[in-house]
Amino acid sequence: MTVLAFLDYASVFVFALTGALVASRAQLDLVGFVFMASLTAVGGGTLRDIILNRDTVFWVAQPSYIGVACLAALLVFFTAHLLESRYRTIVWLDACALAIAVPAGVAVAVAMGQPPSIVVIMGIITGCFGGLMRDVVCNEVPLVLKQGELYVTCALLGGVAASLAHYFGLPQPLALSICAGSAFALRAGSIAFGWHLPVYRAFPPQQK
Repeated sequence: MTVLAFLDYASVFVFALTGALVASRAQLDLVGFVFMASLTAVGGGTLRDIILNRDTVFWVAQPSYIGVACLAALLVFFTAHLLESRYRTIVWLDACALAIAVPAGVAVAVAMGQPPSIVVIMGIITGCFGGLMRDVVCNEVPLVLKQGELYVTCALLGGVAASLAHYFGLPQPLALSICAGSAFALRAGSIAFGWHLPVYRAFPPQQK
């Protein structure tokens, strides 16, 4: 199995777990679990492949990715009730999925000979859009857009780190490891310690 295939399978499985956990919070049926898991698992990668005009979208070329998402959905359907806090589990699993999906997007863009700016953007799209679709469909405030959350910033950091590593000639496995580590470290810091960027505050209009 190639590094890229491993990253894709891993991100599909972990993102599918988060999608199924959101389905459990919404009290959906088994088909709803499978749908949410699959949407979350392949949403970002599908958008990436369409934008890059790959010959075939990754899960169409290899349907076993959908099988992995279905397996994750079944696993959560029968075990979600055992979790003390499903929301907390979703947040941390999502952080892990982000740290896997961003390098997957970066690797695809690099393999297609894209410039660094596109490499970074593809990492962000692959890492963020599956979770965004999941939360929107289930009518939850997307983690990507929650006030004070570092999320897209983490994907951006990972993509930039990978691009710099490639620029300095580091081997691809090391570059992708740096990408994953930097994205996860920042996201974990945001969750555990409340790190965040400044939030816009509107000032009241001045009286003239």
